[in-house]
Amino acid sequence: MTAVLERIERIRIVPVVVIDDAAHAAELAAALIAGGIPCAEITLRTPAGAAAIAATAGVAGFTVGAGTVLSADDVDRSADSGAEFIVSPGFDDEVVERALSRGLAVLPGIATATELQRARRAGLEVVKFFPADRLGGLDTIGSLSGPFPTMRFVPSGGVGAHNAADYLAHPSVFAISGSWMVPRASVAAGAFDDIEALSAQAIGLVGG
Repeated sequence: MTAVLERIERIRIVPVVVIDDAAHAAELAAALIAGGIPCAEITLRTPAGAAAIAATAGVAGFTVGAGTVLSADDVDRSADSGAEFIVSPGFDDEVVERALSRGLAVLPGIATATELQRARRAGLEVVKFFPADRLGGLDTIGSLSGPFPTMRFVPSGGVGAHNAADYLAHPSVFAISGSWMVPRASVAAGAFDDIEALSAQAIGLVGG
């Protein structure tokens, strides 16, 4: 397991950030740190994504990854911006191979046993389980853990304050990811005190 994944496992929560103005990125990172969550997945869903990754990569004590990574070119752009890990919504061999070749931790999304077996063959031990709420949540994770006992999951999609503790109580759950502590509107408005408070509440829910 890479040092980056070890940090994520200790934190146990990966905020999923959709940001529209990279000028807010460093303050956002500071708010997350103050709330007890010194990491985030900044998605490439907006034009500001790569610049926001670059801005947060320089924040001491903060681990930043790139999300919604859909191609090898996205991996390169993210790595060049300072991302330390890569998250994709599905399993793409080229994305996984490029991330590993760039020395980055990679969390590809899986939804089936077939994709999980491909991830295992690629040498991965941790995957994103997405969209968790639509795929049966903990019941499905439990079923997949039977034939794949060494694989760990990061459920995403429908994960929030109402079920975070339940997910994290499962031994096959590595960490959780969600956006409830970083609402897009709050990020855009610069409501960093609110984000800090929501982050502290989230850490409290998972016993951090």
